[in-house]
Amino acid sequence: MTASEVFGDDRPDRDNGDDRIIRESGIDARIAAIILPVMRGIGFRLVRVRLSGQNGLTLQIMAEREDGTMTVEDCEELSRAVSPALDVEDPIEKAYHLEVSSPGIDRPLVRKGDFATWLGHLVKMETSTLVAERKRFRGRITEVNDEGILVLRDVPAYGEEPSVQVPFDTIAEARLILTDDLIRDALSKDNRARKEAKKNQDETDEAFDEDDAEDGNEHEAN
Repeated sequence: MTASEVFGDDRPDRDNGDDRIIRESGIDARIAAIILPVMRGIGFRLVRVRLSGQNGLTLQIMAEREDGTMTVEDCEELSRAVSPALDVEDPIEKAYHLEVSSPGIDRPLVRKGDFATWLGHLVKMETSTLVAERKRFRGRITEVNDEGILVLRDVPAYGEEPSVQVPFDTIAEARLILTDDLIRDALSKDNRARKEAKKNQDETDEAFDEDDAEDGNEHEAN
């Protein structure tokens, strides 16, 4: 099931380009606001921004293409694109190292559609408020709707229900848990996306070639 099948186009803040349900705060939020228009303009989606004290000061921008892929070349392209905007706005007072990366296989889940995409896989989550007397959950995503997700607990405690409904508006952090099944599924999705992207590019190139040929014929006729 795809995200569009679950949610259609009725997702939060689509107009400003940020349809994430889990977002940054403070300086990270300011950085996200600066780079989002740039990213959207060249076909990238923001996953997460995090400024940390690693290696002095590191700004990590985690991103992906609309189809979920993210190559080394994509990371380099995005780094070159957002650097001028960050230089102009200058949100970070100290010197920092910019690091652009893919979400990885055990990726953060930040959009409603992410949970639908990875239905059936193990996830660990933290909520901002108590849900079923807990704030931390680990289990398998068994159902996704517009309000939240149903998680089958990995190891339920004595007296707990095996499954728990977690509303989207309570989720503060969520990440996939690395398993053999996840690795296989992630690689399969990535291969399909790359093949589809190549097919679309070939069709685009073919259309351009046909246009060039028609232009050449018109010049000859004149």
